[in-house]
Amino acid sequence: MLDTPEIVEATAAPAAVIHLIIPRDRIQQEMGPAINEVFTTIGAQGIAPAGPLFDHHFAMDENTFDFEVGVPVASRVAATGRVVAGELPGGQRVAKAVYRGGYEGLGGAWGEFDVWLSANGHHAGPDLWEVFVKGPESGPDESAWETELYRPLV
Repeated sequence: MLDTPEIVEATAAPAAVIHLIIPRDRIQQEMGPAINEVFTTIGAQGIAPAGPLFDHHFAMDENTFDFEVGVPVASRVAATGRVVAGELPGGQRVAKAVYRGGYEGLGGAWGEFDVWLSANGHHAGPDLWEVFVKGPESGPDESAWETELYRPLV
């Protein structure tokens, strides 16, 4: 279920991230280990997350995802392995919507979001990001999971 989108100003935040360029069909195999690597790295550096997990997609075509997976942090992470200092995007006007449900429904939610953008005269930039506010760690009831969807406006 997608809540009605709204136009907001996104706030940037420093983050620890891993950049991935992978075939679309590898997302389930690659994302979990990358998330674990980010959390393991910041934990080893004594840095606590300062917000929920996110992914930031720079480019998507029908075969490939080019994105970062990361978590906001209160202090700068030292580059270790694939984990580097990055940023949760911000400082710009964006369309934001909250999707409630399991991750397998995110593709449909993005489609619905894009229809809303077009119907309301908005033009989205090439990138997008998701903030995983509530997920499997909050319980097995997928209807209670919340993912914030963001599209920069041009």
